[in-house]
Amino acid sequence: METFKAHLDKFITISDEEFTSIFSFFQVLEVKKKENLMLEGDLCKFKYFVLKGCLRKFFVNEKGVEQTTEFAIENWWISDTFAFEKQVKTDFNIQSVEHSTILAIDFQSQELLLQKHPVMERYFRMVYQTAYAAAEKRIRYIYEMTKEEYYVHFSTLYPWFIQRIPQYLLASFLGFTPEYLSEIRAKLRS
Repeated sequence: METFKAHLDKFITISDEEFTSIFSFFQVLEVKKKENLMLEGDLCKFKYFVLKGCLRKFFVNEKGVEQTTEFAIENWWISDTFAFEKQVKTDFNIQSVEHSTILAIDFQSQELLLQKHPVMERYFRMVYQTAYAAAEKRIRYIYEMTKEEYYVHFSTLYPWFIQRIPQYLLASFLGFTPEYLSEIRAKLRS
């Protein structure tokens, strides 16, 4: 898959032969819109890389409301990282937002991949560092910005994302109700 090779090339240098070997550790999956890949309480068996489409990670709060914590679109990874690395049950759900083509790797395959191709340790370290830095920024924005400022900031940085994701999921990710997000959008249009 050229998409995955191009993504790897941003972080590490590998030959075509190495890529063929690396790619063999993954499964290619086609998932339908709203298909569940992982459910709360399941053992977290896989890490997913999105070739095409969109996935989301969420939990259901004590009021029974879904709270989206993460999205993954093309060239992004998604999993319950803690549960995957510790091989324990997850507190999250992962579901496709759109029909998607993804790569999946299980824990044992990842361990074998890292043994055979140590350069992938560097790749995953760089991916995790980027994801961690983004999570730190998001936490700061949540504390420093009003809800309206947070929406404006997010929509300015990711206008294409705002158009792509259903409003109720975007509201869930931003920590709003869909109604409140509608109010903010209406206020900004006027």
